[in-house]
Order: sequence, then C-alpha cells, then structure tokens
Amino acid sequence: MLIDLKTRLENIDVDIRTVSAKQAAQEIESNQGMLIDVREPAEVAENHVEASLHIPRGVLEMQMLEKAKDPSTPIYLHCASGARAKLSAEQLIKMGYENVSVVTCSLATIKQVHRA
Repeated sequence: MLIDLKTRLENIDVDIRTVSAKQAAQEIESNQGMLIDVREPAEVAENHVEASLHIPRGVLEMQMLEKAKDPSTPIYLHCASGARAKLSAEQLIKMGYENVSVVTCSLATIKQVHRA
C-alpha cells in the first residue's frame, strides 16, 4: 500500500521540535547552531537564504556527519513548505542528533529574519 505525503508526515515516529524563524535566529545567536536549507539546488539558486547552509535532503545524511560531528550541535532545518524539513529532521534524529528543530514559517519570513 502506498502512503501519501500527508499520511507519511502524520506518522513520523519521533518528536520533532518546531520553532519560528525569529526563535531560531535568537537561539542561533546564542548557541551557534546551524541553519540548514534542505531544498533542491534549483530552488536555492532561484531564492537563496543567505544565512543558510545548503544541504539538499537527498544528501543530508551523508553530508551532516562531516558538517556536524558533535551530536549535540543545534540544527535548524527549513525548506519551502516544511515537509522536507520534517522528513529531514526525522532522519537526523534517528542518526543520533540530539538538538534538531524545524523552522515552520514561510520562506519569505525566514529570509527576512535570517539576514546574514
């Protein structure tokens, strides 16, 4: 049986912390966390968030072990709708990352709040 995206997101089996762009910015300022954009390269080229490190969801698990060797590193994930960020958060938590959050507001708000 195939599962649609809405059902898949509803069935994520780990607790995922969600934050606003403003809350993420405030926390990153104090905890030196990483803001990661998990969108595809073409999307980022069209509408880049300066303060974000771009790691597409398709390679996130492979690249995170190089970018964040400490499992307690604060990680803030975002995308265009929140779906890929939530799926990415699930994978990072299952890999052992302990401080993963999803930024749950519009891309325009993320860009406005997280100016580099």
